Amino acid sequence: MSIVAVVTGATRGLGRGIAREFGADGATVVVTGRNEADLAAVSGEIADRGGKPIAIACDHADDASVASAFARIEHEAGRIEILVNNAAAVHAMDLIAPGPFWEKPLHLVDMIDVGLRSNYVASWHAAPMMAKAGKGLIASISFYGAVSYFHGAAYGAAKAGTDKMMADMAVDLAPHGVAAISYWPGFILTDAVKAMPADMLPPDMRESLPQWETPEFAARVLQALYADPRIMSFTGQALIGAEMGARYGVSDLDGKQPISYRETMGAPHMPFTRVGG
Repeated sequence: MSIVAVVTGATRGLGRGIAREFGADGATVVVTGRNEADLAAVSGEIADRGGKPIAIACDHADDASVASAFARIEHEAGRIEILVNNAAAVHAMDLIAPGPFWEKPLHLVDMIDVGLRSNYVASWHAAPMMAKAGKGLIASISFYGAVSYFHGAAYGAAKAGTDKMMADMAVDLAPHGVAAISYWPGFILTDAVKAMPADMLPPDMRESLPQWETPEFAARVLQALYADPRIMSFTGQALIGAEMGARYGVSDLDGKQPISYRETMGAPHMPFTRVGG
């Protein structure tokens, strides 16, 4: 029986690639997003790869919208094996602009609402279905910015908060056989990055692009983790995708093995309260 995977914020970037790759594995893939046209487009990509898409218009800043989305998931799919919390309010150009946090727009703090709080709300709705089934995986997207300076205080707070939140959720979920982890991807070769003219990219970025991960790589790693009989030994941890890919022998779409940035950008903190084996 194929899995049911829910990917929030799946209409672009990392979430879209994860949803596509889950579809390639024959999964029922629930995708959420605010734009109906983008939802239709990613649904078509999932179906083209052999998956079954369920598209749900959802604003993850609106608790009522999220509640309605998960009620529909329970009605139409009946279960959730994997939840990927990917939705985030990222004001990209303001985020990467130089300068201290107080000189940047205040809306950058939106990431703590949609990107941290939203992960909690989605997990709150998914957890009862998973606990009832006695198995599941909740993976929230984080990054090295949880432990090192990367784009400033709002970004760092959202990512560090995500890591601690998943560690604590893991304690509550462990008796029910449900794993909760933070997932640290590397730099992502999204559709938008691939579409950018080469002369618009800084020279150092152009040179490093061959090492960047496709969004689909994350889905491959999460599928391998979910299938691992020892999945509960990883619960509560922040996991570097490249390192988990190497552990499972999972390569990227082009066959490359993505690299870990542990030595240059920092390592995840190990929770003091351990629930894994």
